[in-house]
Amino acid sequence: MNKRAFAKRTGYLSCLLTASIPLNAHAGAELSAGVWWVYQYVTDSDFSGPSSAFDEDLDNTTGGNFADPALILYANDDGSHGPWRFSAEGRIGTGGFTDPANNNSGDTFTMHKAWIGYEFDDETLLTVGKSQVPFGWKTVNFWPGEGVLGGYGDQMDVGFKLSSSLNAFSYDVAYYHQDDWGETSTDTVDDNGHWGSATTYRKIKTGVVNGDWNFMEGHTVGVSFQKGRLQDLAATVAKARDDEGDHEAVNLHYTFNMNDFTARYQFIDTERDFGGMNLANWVNDDGDFLGPVDEEVKTQVHMAQLIYNQNRWSYYLDAGVASTDTRGNNADDVEFYAPGVSYKYGPGWLYLEYLWSDGDVDRNGDIYEADFRAVYASFDFYF
Repeated sequence: MNKRAFAKRTGYLSCLLTASIPLNAHAGAELSAGVWWVYQYVTDSDFSGPSSAFDEDLDNTTGGNFADPALILYANDDGSHGPWRFSAEGRIGTGGFTDPANNNSGDTFTMHKAWIGYEFDDETLLTVGKSQVPFGWKTVNFWPGEGVLGGYGDQMDVGFKLSSSLNAFSYDVAYYHQDDWGETSTDTVDDNGHWGSATTYRKIKTGVVNGDWNFMEGHTVGVSFQKGRLQDLAATVAKARDDEGDHEAVNLHYTFNMNDFTARYQFIDTERDFGGMNLANWVNDDGDFLGPVDEEVKTQVHMAQLIYNQNRWSYYLDAGVASTDTRGNNADDVEFYAPGVSYKYGPGWLYLEYLWSDGDVDRNGDIYEADFRAVYASFDFYF
C-alpha cells in the first residue's frame, strides 16, 4: 500500500474514533466494535477469468480463500439524553460491502448508518440521517448477498423517517433525499450495485410508506410502497444532471412466528423509467454501454424465508425467484437459494452457508442469467 493510501485510511479511522469517543466521562454514548471476515469456495461460476474473484478453477487449485475483513464501529445513545436518540455504524475494510468507485469516501470506508432521532413518546420516533428504508424484509445474512431482492433489501438511504405504532398496527412514513452522502454516490452498502453508478444515475427524492398489521398472534401482514426520481449523472456539467427518471416499487409481505420458528414471504413489483435521460452517455472507458435494454425496466420478485432457532443454533433458508417484463430482455426467470446454519459462540456468530443461483439483478434493476455456486464460512466477533 502506498503512503498516500495508508495516510488516507488512517485519517478516516482517526476521525471516526475521535467522533465516537466522548469528550468527558459523563454517560451519553454506548460504544462498541467488531470484526468480521469470510472464507469463500466457489464451485461453479460464469464470472470466471484471470482477474475474477469468483473463478472456480482458481478455488479448485487453492482450496478457496479467506477474504473481505472489516472493522466495524458502533455508537448509540444510552437513554440519558431525554427524548433524543442517535445511532451510527462505520465500516472499514473490503468486508464493509462498499464500492470505492461509487461511494462517498472513494475508499473502503463507509458509514452504513448515521442518524439522530427524537422520541415523541414510547411508540413514535422521528429520525434524520442515513437509516433503514422501511420496505419489507431482508435476507438473514449478507455474505451470500441479498439474492434477487436487487437493491430492495438492506436499503440505507439519507433522509427523514417517522415510525410509530398503535395497538396491532405499526407504520412508517419517510422521505429519502438521496442514496448516500455526497453529490454522486450511489452506494447503499449491503445492496450496492443495483442503483446505478457514479457515471450513470442515482436514486433521489424518494417517498416511502410502510404499514404492518399483527392481525392474529404470530401472524403479521404488511405493505410497503416507494416512489421517487432518478438523477442522470453522466453529464460532465453538474447543473445538467437532471432528474428526469422515475422509479417505484410495491412490496406485499407476510410473517409467521411461533416459538422458535419464523416463516416469511414477500412479493415485490418494481419499475424504473429512464425516459428523458441521456442514455447515450452511459458508457465505460472501453465504450461498453451501461444502460438498460429499454427505457422502462419492470421486474417481479417472490421471496421466502424460513428460520428455526434451537438454543445457540439457527437453521435458515432464503430463496427467491425473479422475472422480467422489460421489453427486449429475453432472460428466463432466475432463482437463488441460500441455506445456512449459524452458531452463537458468545461474543459473535459463526455461519456456514451455500449459495446457488442461476441469475441476478443488474445496476439498472433488471435481471440476467448467470450460474453461480459457492460455499461461505463467515466469522464475526463483537466487543
